[in-house]
Amino acid sequence: MLGGALGLAGKPARATAPRLRSLVLDHTHTHERIDLVYASGEHYVPQALGSLNHFLRDHYSGDVGQIDPQLFDLLHDVRQVLGTGVPLTYHIISGYRSPVTNARLRSTRSGGVAKQSLHMAGKAIDVRLPGVPLAELRDAALSLKAGGVGYYPHDQFVHIDTGRVRSW
Repeated sequence: MLGGALGLAGKPARATAPRLRSLVLDHTHTHERIDLVYASGEHYVPQALGSLNHFLRDHYSGDVGQIDPQLFDLLHDVRQVLGTGVPLTYHIISGYRSPVTNARLRSTRSGGVAKQSLHMAGKAIDVRLPGVPLAELRDAALSLKAGGVGYYPHDQFVHIDTGRVRSW
């Protein structure tokens, strides 16, 4: 009995490799592409977060905002819910929006731009996934119950945010 216990104790413990989280994004307005690992285990990669902040800048003004890292986790988790191990490329319609840009869009568009938009706080993103029906993308985001989900089939995007759980 003791020999069996010693045999187990003598084996080196296996370290579990940290779970890497990555994103591949194409911006529909700037025509830029980014493909990176933004987190390892429970730790975010600061350099990757800085790159994502710049990538998701206000494409009208060039202003760079601070994007909530949980938003990246939501995108990653939506991709997981969709059940594919293949890295899917999100098309980004809108990331960060400066208050000036948000006010201008509110005054020139007939609805769809909130006065206190979470885009201004870096907590919202508008996306689509080529090859994935928009309703499936919406349903995957809704299934997470992790924030707001807006469905815009006419404009071909889904809004995802890290605010309170709600949908429209």
